[in-house]
Amino acid sequence: MDMDVDDEVHLVEEEDIDDTKSGSKRKQHDRKERSPVWNYFIKHTKKKVGKKVPTECKKCHHVMIYHSGQGTGNHTKHLRSCYGAAYKDIGQMLLNSDMKLKSSSFSNKTFREKLIDAIVMHELPLSFVEYKAFKDLFKYLQPDVNIPSRNTVKSNLVQKFKREKEKMKAIIMESPGRLCLTGDLWTSITTDGYLANTVHYIDKHWVLQKRVLSFSFMPPPHTGVALCEKVFSILGEWGIEKKIFSVTLDNASSNDAFIRLLREQLNTKSPLVYKGAFFHLRCCAHILNLIVQDGLKGIDDCVYKVRESIKYVKGSQQRREKFLECVELCSIKKQKGLRQDVVTRWNSTFLMLDGALYYRRAFSHLELSDSNYKECPVALEWDRIENICSFLEVFYEVTNVFSGTKYPTANLYYPHVFLAYLTLYDGMNSEDGYIKNMANLMMGKFQKYWSDFSLTLAIAVVLDPRYKLHFIDWSYSKVYGDQSSEYTHVDQLLHSTFHEYAIANVGENTRDESTPASDASQGAKDTSGVSTYGVSARLKDFDKFQSKDFTTNQKSELQLYLKESRVDRNSELDVLAFWKPNELRYPILARMARDFLTIPVSTVASESTFSASGRVITEHRSSLNKATVEALVCTKD
Repeated sequence: MDMDVDDEVHLVEEEDIDDTKSGSKRKQHDRKERSPVWNYFIKHTKKKVGKKVPTECKKCHHVMIYHSGQGTGNHTKHLRSCYGAAYKDIGQMLLNSDMKLKSSSFSNKTFREKLIDAIVMHELPLSFVEYKAFKDLFKYLQPDVNIPSRNTVKSNLVQKFKREKEKMKAIIMESPGRLCLTGDLWTSITTDGYLANTVHYIDKHWVLQKRVLSFSFMPPPHTGVALCEKVFSILGEWGIEKKIFSVTLDNASSNDAFIRLLREQLNTKSPLVYKGAFFHLRCCAHILNLIVQDGLKGIDDCVYKVRESIKYVKGSQQRREKFLECVELCSIKKQKGLRQDVVTRWNSTFLMLDGALYYRRAFSHLELSDSNYKECPVALEWDRIENICSFLEVFYEVTNVFSGTKYPTANLYYPHVFLAYLTLYDGMNSEDGYIKNMANLMMGKFQKYWSDFSLTLAIAVVLDPRYKLHFIDWSYSKVYGDQSSEYTHVDQLLHSTFHEYAIANVGENTRDESTPASDASQGAKDTSGVSTYGVSARLKDFDKFQSKDFTTNQKSELQLYLKESRVDRNSELDVLAFWKPNELRYPILARMARDFLTIPVSTVASESTFSASGRVITEHRSSLNKATVEALVCTKD
């Protein structure tokens, strides 16, 4: 392109101006010039408009607009069409240049770590790394990649698990409060037994944490002695024998012996809180399941008909389509699905009945249009199912609350379980014979388990500022009458437990910091050179007197908390968020709250681990060794 003298002068002036720009802009400009395509294009910076610069191909003089924010993709395409067969060499040059830039930041070590993370996170088989298609993909993305073998991946996985375990040990030991455990047994598809243990704790930021402590192979027999030996060895491996507060288990018969033996062994290491009175908690969700299952025995006919109706509809594609036609004819919105229940889980039975009740008219229409459908409930049975669902809905909501693992559940136990109690009490006086029969059966089982765990969780609800001791007083008066001995027992237990925490707090604050014996033998000297050995010894009696007086005064901390007005019960209060700023006002009560609010009232945390392990050990992956299974399950958590 021709350029006159004025243009040249103007261009020089522009270059002089460019030279006065900041160094960072010049570096950015230089960085954009590194693309190899500029060996084949000329930039006409004089005609630049904003970020758009005209560029000219050196071979065909074709002019293209280059935008700094859009890259050089269009220029590469032009080179492909302009140079034809010769583009192969140019393209290889561009590829080598691009790969050179990429390979400078590639690390086989990082790639292997990311590969292990992907296998663990997405539950991929270890042989994933040996799939030919994935090998080709990795090689395409990075020719220098070193793809490990399946055995190498397994070895790296176990090493990663050990590293993460050591990190977790340090975090758990630094937690300011005690630890609460849940445990359960699981049988894999290969009939191998595994013991899942989860640990729950509240960290220094007052956030509830849950981790899978172990997922260990547990051979038979699953007796109390064998379970105690296994769990105690796991606690010793983690070094947390002195930090345990409670264990939540299901209602298996072997657990009673297991808890008795484990309590004795832990007490020899370090005394449990209040001699282990709060150590064992039965899974409340499991107990609710037993309670409702007893009640469902009285309505087997209704449940059977609904169960068979859903089996019939889901039996073939033709029946499903016919049922959907009945739904449309009855103008029912498809908001719910039909669910088949699991006989051992009552909440699935409730969902099955609730869903069937929603499509009640569609089932009745199907009975008229399909002569093969013979298990449709009659109108009276549908009304009975509706009453049953209304009655059981309270228990379903309570089960959902108890099944939480990301928020404290111990403080929520009493308000919800007492609501269930009132529902049973009203049901016992119902005019509906089926409801009355259900309530009587359920109340018998309810009273059997009520006293097993009410004391532990009574203290937990007192530490919720929405309820305090007022709720225990009110609820116990409904069950036992006013000024009952049961309420007095809870009140005494609360104050005794607080007193024990106060003594422990004083013990830590007044821990002996005297000079070691080797230094004392030489005579301790203060800064003035006067011996203080005799004075220190004589003031030990004063230290003890101060400790007693301090302990006595600390009892008023509980009284102060109880006398303060309660927080509005309807407020959406995060109980841990309440105690976080009040830790300075109530240091001893805050320590109690940290321990009692950590208690999980169900074993759902351990049972949810079985869902992950069920995806790890499948019929297509049943030969994994026990250590690899534990590494996969625990590392993911």
